[in-house]
Amino acid sequence: MKKKEYDKLISEQYVSRIAFQGEYPYIAPFMYVFNSEFLYFLSTKYGKKIEMFRDNPHVAVEIEKYSSDLADYKFVTLQGIIEQVEDASEKIEVRKKFVDLIKDNNLSGNIMAALGHSPQDPPESLLDEEKSYVWKLKDVETIIGIKNSQ
Repeated sequence: MKKKEYDKLISEQYVSRIAFQGEYPYIAPFMYVFNSEFLYFLSTKYGKKIEMFRDNPHVAVEIEKYSSDLADYKFVTLQGIIEQVEDASEKIEVRKKFVDLIKDNNLSGNIMAALGHSPQDPPESLLDEEKSYVWKLKDVETIIGIKNSQ
């Protein structure tokens, strides 16, 4: 795929998989937002991914779209470095994008649990309580985009 095609795929989707490096690879699903320059993720402050991130921030991120019968498919893999965002204004901007993503896609409240909150918490609680880290994919070295011939 060309840049225009994989940027469109990235912009249209919001679920990815991140592969962390360790003794064995560890793959975890993450929601993301894209600002046309960077992919951002919210990560709970606990779990195996935190240890693996701290040991080695080099990751592969995979985003896909496919038809139910797999006749049509597209995916892109980006290899880069995950960085924890510390800038307060950048963090709040990313959290606002996640609130909009959840509301615009009418996602279940259960997604809040994956972000460190209670499923009963409104999406706006992402702005008030920092129960998750904000991560950014940077220094992308390799992008591989593949699609079927259509």
